[in-house]
Amino acid sequence: METEDGGKKRRLLFLKAWLGLALYDSMGFGRDFCRLHRVVRDWKKANHPVCQASPQLVWQAVDHACVWYPKRVLCLQRSAVTTCLLRSCGFQAQMVVGARAIPFAAHAWVEVRGQAVNERVDVHATYSVWERC
Repeated sequence: METEDGGKKRRLLFLKAWLGLALYDSMGFGRDFCRLHRVVRDWKKANHPVCQASPQLVWQAVDHACVWYPKRVLCLQRSAVTTCLLRSCGFQAQMVVGARAIPFAAHAWVEVRGQAVNERVDVHATYSVWERC
């Protein structure tokens, strides 16, 4: 059974994730990768995290926010928001962008301590890394 404090933490993370998705759209990051890259690259890891959450709790909140967001959320938007939220919670997260040649496909994901989080496939075996930030 979840405690009241745990429920508040989940709701706050959900709200931050949903607002992050909205900020991504309102700032036009989907049309300006250079600016998005700069923002994510420069987003500092919190030394004294405001939230005491596990990485899993953070990406679950982002996934839940994606379900309730009124627009379709693609991997780059989800990865940018997840990376910034994880860093805000004190985790050393990186957004990674990669691609495969045949058939061509590009993908963005999040890594914590070199491990891809919340991915259904082995991204390290499927995609070549183009950029980390």
